[in-house]
Amino acid sequence: MKKNFVPYKNYKEYPEEEMRQRVRDFYGDLKRRRTVREFADRAVPREVIEDCIRAAGTAPNGANMQPWHFVAVSDPGVKSKIREAAEEEEREFYEHRANEEWLEALEPFGTDHHKPFLEEAPYLIAIFEKRYDLDEQGHKTQHYYVKESVGIATGMLITAIHRAGLVSLTHTPNPMGFLNEILDRPKNERPFLLLVVGYPSEGVEVPDITKKPLDEIATFV
Repeated sequence: MKKNFVPYKNYKEYPEEEMRQRVRDFYGDLKRRRTVREFADRAVPREVIEDCIRAAGTAPNGANMQPWHFVAVSDPGVKSKIREAAEEEEREFYEHRANEEWLEALEPFGTDHHKPFLEEAPYLIAIFEKRYDLDEQGHKTQHYYVKESVGIATGMLITAIHRAGLVSLTHTPNPMGFLNEILDRPKNERPFLLLVVGYPSEGVEVPDITKKPLDEIATFV
Protein backbone atom coordinates (compact mmCIF):
# COMPACT_ATOMS: atom_id res chain seq x y z
CA MET A 1 0.00 0.00 0.00
CA LYS A 2 1.24 3.47 -0.82
CA LYS A 3 2.32 5.68 2.06
CA ASN A 4 -0.55 7.71 3.55
CA PHE A 5 -3.08 5.91 1.35
CA VAL A 6 -6.18 4.15 2.70
CA PRO A 7 -8.72 1.85 1.00
CA TYR A 8 -11.50 3.68 -0.84
CA LYS A 9 -14.59 2.25 0.83
CA ASN A 10 -17.17 4.91 -0.08
CA TYR A 11 -17.41 4.21 -3.81
CA LYS A 12 -20.87 3.09 -4.89
CA GLU A 13 -21.60 1.55 -8.28
CA TYR A 14 -25.08 1.53 -9.78
CA PRO A 15 -26.70 -0.86 -12.24
CA GLU A 16 -26.51 0.50 -15.78
CA GLU A 17 -30.16 1.49 -16.06
CA GLU A 18 -30.11 3.18 -12.66
CA MET A 19 -26.93 4.98 -13.70
CA ARG A 20 -28.65 6.32 -16.80
CA GLN A 21 -31.70 7.41 -14.83
CA ARG A 22 -29.66 9.12 -12.12
CA VAL A 23 -27.69 11.20 -14.59
CA ARG A 24 -30.84 12.04 -16.58
CA ASP A 25 -32.52 13.22 -13.39
CA PHE A 26 -29.43 15.22 -12.41
CA TYR A 27 -29.26 16.87 -15.83
CA GLY A 28 -32.98 17.65 -15.68
CA ASP A 29 -32.56 19.25 -12.28
CA LEU A 30 -29.56 21.35 -13.33
CA LYS A 31 -31.33 22.37 -16.52
CA ARG A 32 -33.85 24.23 -14.31
CA ARG A 33 -31.08 26.32 -12.76
CA ARG A 34 -31.11 29.97 -13.78
CA THR A 35 -29.20 33.04 -12.75
CA VAL A 36 -31.44 35.77 -11.34
CA ARG A 37 -30.80 39.41 -10.49
CA GLU A 38 -33.79 40.09 -8.26
CA PHE A 39 -33.90 38.49 -4.82
CA ALA A 40 -36.64 38.19 -2.23
CA ASP A 41 -36.12 39.70 1.21
CA ARG A 42 -36.29 36.31 2.92
CA ALA A 43 -33.81 34.88 5.36
CA VAL A 44 -31.89 31.72 4.51
CA PRO A 45 -30.86 29.41 7.37
CA ARG A 46 -27.16 29.70 8.06
CA GLU A 47 -26.78 25.92 8.29
CA VAL A 48 -27.91 25.62 4.66
CA ILE A 49 -25.13 27.97 3.55
CA GLU A 50 -22.68 26.10 5.76
CA ASP A 51 -23.52 22.77 4.12
CA CYS A 52 -23.30 24.29 0.64
CA ILE A 53 -19.80 25.52 1.46
CA ARG A 54 -18.91 22.13 2.92
CA ALA A 55 -19.96 20.57 -0.38
CA ALA A 56 -17.76 23.04 -2.28
CA GLY A 57 -14.87 22.12 -0.01
CA THR A 58 -14.95 18.53 -1.29
CA ALA A 59 -13.84 19.69 -4.76
CA PRO A 60 -10.76 18.12 -6.38
CA ASN A 61 -7.78 20.43 -6.24
CA GLY A 62 -4.07 20.63 -6.91
CA ALA A 63 -2.00 18.57 -4.42
CA ASN A 64 -4.91 18.76 -1.95
CA MET A 65 -3.83 22.28 -0.98
CA GLN A 66 -7.50 23.34 -0.96
CA PRO A 67 -6.56 26.86 -2.09
CA TRP A 68 -9.82 28.60 -1.31
CA HIS A 69 -11.55 30.59 1.36
CA PHE A 70 -15.26 31.42 1.46
CA VAL A 71 -16.62 34.44 3.33
CA ALA A 72 -20.39 34.28 3.81
CA VAL A 73 -21.78 37.77 4.37
CA SER A 74 -25.24 38.39 5.83
CA ASP A 75 -24.54 41.57 7.83
CA PRO A 76 -26.49 44.45 6.19
CA GLY A 77 -23.77 46.99 6.93
CA VAL A 78 -21.07 44.89 5.30
CA LYS A 79 -23.29 44.17 2.29
CA SER A 80 -23.88 47.90 1.92
CA LYS A 81 -20.13 48.57 1.87
CA ILE A 82 -19.62 45.85 -0.74
CA ARG A 83 -22.38 47.28 -2.91
CA GLU A 84 -20.94 50.79 -2.73
CA ALA A 85 -17.45 49.62 -3.70
CA ALA A 86 -18.70 47.24 -6.40
CA GLU A 87 -20.89 49.87 -8.02
CA GLU A 88 -17.96 52.26 -8.14
CA GLU A 89 -15.90 49.69 -10.06
CA GLU A 90 -18.84 48.77 -12.28
CA ARG A 91 -19.44 52.42 -13.14
CA GLU A 92 -15.83 52.64 -14.32
CA PHE A 93 -16.31 49.47 -16.33
CA TYR A 94 -19.45 50.60 -18.15
CA GLU A 95 -18.26 54.15 -18.72
CA HIS A 96 -14.55 53.66 -19.46
CA ARG A 97 -13.13 50.12 -19.40
CA ALA A 98 -15.52 48.09 -21.55
CA ASN A 99 -15.18 48.34 -25.32
CA GLU A 100 -18.18 48.65 -27.64
CA GLU A 101 -18.21 44.96 -28.52
CA TRP A 102 -18.40 43.98 -24.87
CA LEU A 103 -21.16 46.46 -24.16
CA GLU A 104 -23.14 45.20 -27.15
CA ALA A 105 -22.85 41.63 -25.83
CA LEU A 106 -24.23 42.76 -22.46
CA GLU A 107 -27.02 44.93 -23.85
CA PRO A 108 -29.65 42.15 -24.24
CA PHE A 109 -29.34 41.40 -20.52
CA GLY A 110 -30.09 44.96 -19.42
CA THR A 111 -27.20 45.21 -16.98
CA ASP A 112 -25.59 48.42 -15.79
CA HIS A 113 -23.56 49.61 -12.82
CA HIS A 114 -26.52 49.52 -10.41
CA LYS A 115 -26.32 46.36 -8.25
CA PRO A 116 -29.16 46.44 -5.71
CA PHE A 117 -29.03 42.66 -5.36
CA LEU A 118 -25.83 43.05 -3.34
CA GLU A 119 -27.97 44.39 -0.49
CA GLU A 120 -31.27 42.64 -1.23
CA ALA A 121 -30.02 39.04 -1.18
CA PRO A 122 -29.71 37.45 2.26
CA TYR A 123 -26.19 36.15 1.56
CA LEU A 124 -23.14 37.17 -0.41
CA ILE A 125 -20.41 34.55 -0.59
CA ALA A 126 -17.04 36.04 -1.43
CA ILE A 127 -14.77 33.34 -2.86
CA PHE A 128 -11.04 33.88 -2.51
CA GLU A 129 -8.21 31.99 -4.18
CA LYS A 130 -5.24 31.35 -1.91
CA ARG A 131 -1.98 31.55 -3.86
CA TYR A 132 0.05 30.27 -0.91
CA ASP A 133 -0.19 29.55 2.80
CA LEU A 134 1.98 30.91 5.58
CA ASP A 135 2.99 28.86 8.62
CA GLU A 136 3.57 30.30 12.09
CA GLN A 137 7.17 31.16 11.16
CA GLY A 138 6.03 33.01 8.05
CA HIS A 139 7.30 30.38 5.60
CA LYS A 140 5.38 30.08 2.35
CA THR A 141 3.73 26.88 1.13
CA GLN A 142 3.09 27.25 -2.58
CA HIS A 143 -0.29 26.23 -3.98
CA TYR A 144 -0.76 24.64 -7.39
CA TYR A 145 -3.51 24.87 -10.03
CA VAL A 146 -5.17 27.52 -7.92
CA LYS A 147 -7.60 29.01 -10.45
CA GLU A 148 -8.60 25.59 -11.76
CA SER A 149 -9.21 24.30 -8.23
CA VAL A 150 -11.19 27.34 -7.09
CA GLY A 151 -13.20 27.30 -10.33
CA ILE A 152 -14.21 23.67 -9.74
CA ALA A 153 -15.15 24.41 -6.12
CA THR A 154 -17.22 27.40 -7.22
CA GLY A 155 -19.14 25.27 -9.71
CA MET A 156 -19.86 22.74 -6.99
CA LEU A 157 -21.00 25.54 -4.67
CA ILE A 158 -23.41 26.87 -7.31
CA THR A 159 -24.76 23.35 -7.82
CA ALA A 160 -25.21 22.82 -4.07
CA ILE A 161 -27.08 26.11 -3.78
CA HIS A 162 -29.42 25.05 -6.57
CA ARG A 163 -29.85 21.66 -4.92
CA ALA A 164 -30.96 23.45 -1.74
CA GLY A 165 -33.73 25.24 -3.63
CA LEU A 166 -32.02 28.62 -3.73
CA VAL A 167 -30.81 30.78 -6.61
CA SER A 168 -27.52 32.52 -7.21
CA LEU A 169 -25.80 35.14 -9.32
CA THR A 170 -22.10 35.19 -10.19
CA HIS A 171 -20.76 38.72 -9.86
CA THR A 172 -17.24 39.78 -10.82
CA PRO A 173 -16.62 43.51 -10.53
CA ASN A 174 -13.11 44.24 -11.72
CA PRO A 175 -10.88 44.87 -9.87
CA MET A 176 -12.17 43.27 -6.66
CA GLY A 177 -9.42 44.22 -4.24
CA PHE A 178 -11.96 46.10 -2.14
CA LEU A 179 -13.20 42.73 -0.89
CA ASN A 180 -9.88 42.08 0.88
CA GLU A 181 -10.19 45.40 2.66
CA ILE A 182 -13.87 45.19 3.59
CA LEU A 183 -13.69 41.53 4.65
CA ASP A 184 -10.24 41.80 6.27
CA ARG A 185 -8.65 39.05 4.17
CA PRO A 186 -4.86 38.61 4.01
CA LYS A 187 -2.60 39.43 1.06
CA ASN A 188 -2.14 35.78 0.07
CA GLU A 189 -5.83 35.67 -0.87
CA ARG A 190 -7.20 37.15 -4.08
CA PRO A 191 -10.93 37.65 -4.79
CA PHE A 192 -12.12 35.15 -7.37
CA LEU A 193 -15.86 35.72 -7.50
CA LEU A 194 -18.75 37.17 -5.51
CA LEU A 195 -21.73 34.81 -5.37
CA VAL A 196 -25.11 36.33 -4.56
CA VAL A 197 -27.43 33.81 -2.89
CA GLY A 198 -31.07 33.69 -1.81
CA TYR A 199 -34.65 33.16 -2.97
CA PRO A 200 -35.88 34.66 -6.25
CA SER A 201 -38.22 37.61 -5.92
CA GLU A 202 -41.87 36.96 -6.76
CA GLY A 203 -42.51 37.23 -10.49
CA VAL A 204 -38.81 37.47 -11.34
CA GLU A 205 -38.00 37.19 -15.04
CA VAL A 206 -34.92 35.71 -16.68
CA PRO A 207 -33.49 36.14 -20.20
CA ASP A 208 -35.00 33.93 -22.90
CA ILE A 209 -31.84 32.03 -23.76
CA THR A 210 -30.90 28.47 -24.65
CA LYS A 211 -27.82 26.34 -24.11
CA LYS A 212 -25.79 24.86 -26.93
CA PRO A 213 -26.65 21.24 -27.85
CA LEU A 214 -24.31 18.37 -27.06
CA ASP A 215 -22.87 18.14 -30.56
CA GLU A 216 -21.64 21.75 -30.27
CA ILE A 217 -19.99 21.41 -26.87
CA ALA A 218 -18.57 17.88 -27.01
CA THR A 219 -16.65 15.60 -29.35
CA PHE A 220 -16.40 11.83 -28.93
CA VAL A 221 -13.45 10.09 -30.62
